Amino acid sequence: MNHIRIKFFATLRERAGVAELERELQVGADLATIWRELVREFPGLEGNRDAIAYAVNQEYVQAGYRPSDGDEVAFIPPVSGGSEVPPSIGSITIVRTKIDVAQLERSVSDPAAGAIVTFTGSTRAENAGREVIRLEYEAYESMALKEMRKLAVEAHRRFTLKRIAICHRIGVVEIGEVSVAIAVAAAHRGEAFDGCRFAIDRLKQIVPIWKKEHFQGGEIWVGCQSSHPD
Repeated sequence: MNHIRIKFFATLRERAGVAELERELQVGADLATIWRELVREFPGLEGNRDAIAYAVNQEYVQAGYRPSDGDEVAFIPPVSGGSEVPPSIGSITIVRTKIDVAQLERSVSDPAAGAIVTFTGSTRAENAGREVIRLEYEAYESMALKEMRKLAVEAHRRFTLKRIAICHRIGVVEIGEVSVAIAVAAAHRGEAFDGCRFAIDRLKQIVPIWKKEHFQGGEIWVGCQSSHPD
């Protein structure tokens, strides 16, 4: 038998009613089989209509992967749209307080940079016709930092950036407050714009951070089709 630790996040955590659990499983059981057994154990998971992703020990894997004894298995719903990268590249952080955008911009300053481009994402008061009260972000923090670090290294290489810094906030983010900020420095504005655009688009695709929207009359996990207003 293999002993594994299982983690749920966002919609899956709410549907299962538990964030973590431990199980003894037959040697050779793959993740697709484990998921089917969990759906039988937690009927609320049957309502999930989104394609889930799988991670073992904080690395994305396929459904046919067979975890080993002692592995940490995470079932990851679609993502919504500090750990350090090498000092020569920049920095990656996840925070629970307000993001200091000016400090982030200063952190990428470089004598060889002719352009610095900054992106900030903030909570707006209306979405899809709903009056938004606030947003709430949840993360698989250790894996999110690892994926953000890989993303930064890739952007640095692909767009010949001088430096890049990414900061994402988790927890409650009120109207008008910044939830994510990215600053990149490059020799020319073209590379700076392209690198910043790549970084935020890629972050929303692969980094396990989820967004819950609280609005007048209910709440919903944004980007997760299996969420419904109350």
